[in-house]
Amino acid sequence: MNIATDVLSILLAFASAGAGFPKALDKGSVPAQLRDHLKVRAGLVPLIGLAEIAAAVGLVIGLFWRPLGIAAAIGLVLVFVGAVAYHGRAGDYADPKARGGAMGPIVLGLIAAATIVTLSLSL
Repeated sequence: MNIATDVLSILLAFASAGAGFPKALDKGSVPAQLRDHLKVRAGLVPLIGLAEIAAAVGLVIGLFWRPLGIAAAIGLVLVFVGAVAYHGRAGDYADPKARGGAMGPIVLGLIAAATIVTLSLSL
């Protein structure tokens, strides 16, 4: 179980950090898309990025101290639930062209949930 836990934690940490840095720095097309298409308030975009970066750090530290990893994964589930809600409000799940990009938060949310389970079982 520890190998699965470590792999899930590391993969989720990389994905979270990779998604978080552009938002936290407000650079690139992703922050602009969040503001323009999903109608996320401009001040909220860097905070989402910082939450994703903090979760990545928590997941890495969670490899050694499981409760922090669990808390970080729970935080990511909450971020992804919010992302799914924003995509739903924008109609992305009904639009075949936008649906593929909107599936990311669902997939990552499920991976975060699996990480919570494996971390909890490895306590």
